[in-house]
Amino acid sequence: MWNPRAVHGMPHRVVWVIEFESVGRVYPGGTVAVGEFSLIVPSHRTVVLLGSSGSGKTTLLRMVNRMVDPTSGRVLIDDEDVQNRDPVQLRRSIGYVLQNGGLMPHRSVLDNVATVPQLLGATRRAARADAAALLERVGLDPGVGDRYPAQLSGGQQQRVGVARALAADPNIMLMDEPFGAVDPIVRRELQDELLRIQADLGKTIVFVTHDVDEAFRLGDEVVVLRAGAEIAQQGTPADILAHPADAFVSDFVGADMAGRRLRLHDTGGRRVVMDENGHALGVLG
Repeated sequence: MWNPRAVHGMPHRVVWVIEFESVGRVYPGGTVAVGEFSLIVPSHRTVVLLGSSGSGKTTLLRMVNRMVDPTSGRVLIDDEDVQNRDPVQLRRSIGYVLQNGGLMPHRSVLDNVATVPQLLGATRRAARADAAALLERVGLDPGVGDRYPAQLSGGQQQRVGVARALAADPNIMLMDEPFGAVDPIVRRELQDELLRIQADLGKTIVFVTHDVDEAFRLGDEVVVLRAGAEIAQQGTPADILAHPADAFVSDFVGADMAGRRLRLHDTGGRRVVMDENGHALGVLG
């Protein structure tokens, strides 16, 4: 049921675990999108599925909200098979952020954000009031609420997409390459915003990306995928960088790249972080 408490800084702290139990997806004609995949996504953590195109990461993500049904195995949310849930109600209970925002072009920004709470029973006035507060939470001026998506920049549209995903106070958020279509500076800003929001709200997030730096920056745990959603390695970003499981993982995450091999250089009493080629990357506090 819709609950506006997250807007006012009082998020739910219930257990909300996602489990992929030997799931597979084979399309008509025999194309294998997902072989046999098992994973537990802990409550209130961000787990990143990292892989190239064709690795099955988006298919896995969409199994959680039944946009794709597995042909074998089960997806469980708190021990309940999602196949037993009504797909419409399930999707309304889960936040979902797409690469292009997925906003409705004929509705104002405020009405885009307020849509799901209204469907779940909130009055239009209450939903719009909380939508305005959510726009501020994701770093937007509430004044953009009266605009339409086409009047916003790409970065603004993505912020609205995040606000809309948060509007019904979901315990789970699914994020499918959400920042992939914006420039690097805006992408960094959006990542910062997500880190801040997650620190405040503690959602259970499954995040899909092919960008290694993004995965390592946002993920509490990263799952590196080969083709067919075969797990090549899973662990913290630090573990994967320090101990890549094999040559595939090492090459994919660039563990041996100059930019990943860092050293410290003392200069003028400050400790500067340098890459293997001698380029300064930052200063230790």
